[in-house]
Amino acid sequence: METRFSEEVVPLTDLGTNPGWIVRHTAETGRPVLLTRRGRGVAVVQSVAEYESAAEESAFMRAVISGLADIVAGREVSLREAKTHLGLE
Repeated sequence: METRFSEEVVPLTDLGTNPGWIVRHTAETGRPVLLTRRGRGVAVVQSVAEYESAAEESAFMRAVISGLADIVAGREVSLREAKTHLGLE
């Protein structure tokens, strides 16, 4: 889902006056809300589900990149070696 901060921009003072709307909005749309102070972004509010999904995706992508870097650097082992090392054979 694409983030459209042009649509989900809320002044920080609105968080104090109507926090329920902001929380409901993030849960219903799955999109984050940008909180601003004096016209500048200061924080992002997003649903827990979206936060966890993004964190898992980021961790997975870091692991893939690390694995690809290991292959390029010649730091790979055969499946047999890995099983032996892990005590699976």
